[in-house]
Amino acid sequence: MKRLKLAALAATAALTLAACNSADGNSAADGSEETIKIGVNGADSPQWPVIVELAKEEGINLEVVEFTDYIMPNKALAAGDIDLNAFQTISFFSNFVAESGEDLAPVGTTVFAPLGVYSDKIESLDELQKGDQVAIPNDASTLPRALNLLQEAGVIELADDFGITGDLDKITSNPLELEFVAMEPQQTARVLPDVAIALINNGVAVQAGLTPAEDAVVYEDTESESIEPYINIIASRADEADNENYLKIVELYQHPEVEEAINKEFKGSMFIIRKSAEETAEMFEKMKTFYK
Repeated sequence: MKRLKLAALAATAALTLAACNSADGNSAADGSEETIKIGVNGADSPQWPVIVELAKEEGINLEVVEFTDYIMPNKALAAGDIDLNAFQTISFFSNFVAESGEDLAPVGTTVFAPLGVYSDKIESLDELQKGDQVAIPNDASTLPRALNLLQEAGVIELADDFGITGDLDKITSNPLELEFVAMEPQQTARVLPDVAIALINNGVAVQAGLTPAEDAVVYEDTESESIEPYINIIASRADEADNENYLKIVELYQHPEVEEAINKEFKGSMFIIRKSAEETAEMFEKMKTFYK
């Protein structure tokens, strides 16, 4: 399987908030423990029960609060309704901070989940035919990431100034005259039988029963130095970014037991990224230059 570099943003946005719930089914803190509320998408993901148990050993009652979108976790964090969140890439987060003006900051890294190209019709991008339809996420963060992946695969060429914020108008060469059908990210997996290829976010692919490491025609290279925009983070309010217990939660997320749970569930399609608080802060400063 060909593995490729990535070059653009990673994250999607919807608009609805789910009910809050605790990952361990107990939202009440033990009197001897500090309670920390962390907002996530997918409270049933395998890492959270492990992290909750590890946190208890550190005297922390970690309450996992479920959201169903990619907007409200940051708003809830800024409003003080939760203490941390863990659901987004550093680039998506940087864009949110720039647009909203909220005083938030990343405190550490969690995972990287590669974007992939999938197909029910072909096994190699060399099999693409003239005029084939390509399903592509339409959100401003994932669309440029997907186009960069196709450029890395040699399918299209993009303008020199495409960067990580370009769009379909920045395609300078499309030899196969591919027809790009932009749609909501969740729809890309559903239309797979109807298009030649679909570019599908890792989470959407897994929800659709796909295993990126096995089923993707191509996907982003986890060993590339260019993965920084797509690394997921834990975020807090900026004035609390050095909170020792918050940094402890980051450390627990990167624990070998958590990595084992993730590998078992996602079969090598999601990867723990271990960066220090200082390295994470440097990534944030770099990302902010794209969203001034």
